Amino acid sequence: MTTCDQKDLFTYVLRLGDSGLVLGQRLSEWVGKAPMLEEEMALANMALDMVGQARNFLSYAGEVEGRGRGEDALAMHRDVGSFSNLLLVEQPNRDFAYTMVRQYFYASFAERLFEQLQHSADSRLAGIAAKAVKECRYHARHSGLWLVRLGDGTEESHQRVARALEDLWPYTGELFEMDEVDRRLLEAGVAADVQAMRTEWREALNQVLVEARLPLPSDEIWMHSGGRIGRHSEHLGHLLATMQILPRSYPDANW
Repeated sequence: MTTCDQKDLFTYVLRLGDSGLVLGQRLSEWVGKAPMLEEEMALANMALDMVGQARNFLSYAGEVEGRGRGEDALAMHRDVGSFSNLLLVEQPNRDFAYTMVRQYFYASFAERLFEQLQHSADSRLAGIAAKAVKECRYHARHSGLWLVRLGDGTEESHQRVARALEDLWPYTGELFEMDEVDRRLLEAGVAADVQAMRTEWREALNQVLVEARLPLPSDEIWMHSGGRIGRHSEHLGHLLATMQILPRSYPDANW
């Protein structure tokens, strides 16, 4: 293992925290709107899991940065261009099918990501990942079952999940991108090799889609990119405006 650069480590951990935070906010939007009470509770619990993961990562990122910014400052007092979450997680809920497709794409990826990271040379990162992997494993199973129910359900549910699959697929390429930050940390034994997990992720997705009577989309299409370096869709700005309004309005308040 070689020594990793603190700036690289901050960037890497911040990316993980931002994706968890934004997805947690998206899932929380279903509270009071879910199709049934049991599913509302499930979505709320998944949202809490994601926010919990975000708190752990952002707290650690603040410590690594060493500028006195804690989890609240990093979550609530940054603008759109400073966020480095995956574009997939900021996409709107639209309908229940969209939410389940987005959740499965991310959770199945995160399960594999955290399985690797729990063996990271960075003990703090490994500890956070060891807890998160159990949560993401449940999220992937839950959302995968819903993909099967919707795909193999009524004509309308099949059409809705098929449309969600088509619309959200172009955001999956970014899951497996690696830049110089990732490569340097991988060499140091800290980061995960996300490119190596792509085949397994696709195989798991294909098993779910076969049961759901849905085709596996092709990788031979243009993929969206840029979220990890601060280039976002218009949706993130609206999400942050809702999420940050209280601490932005009362920056000196004590909670």
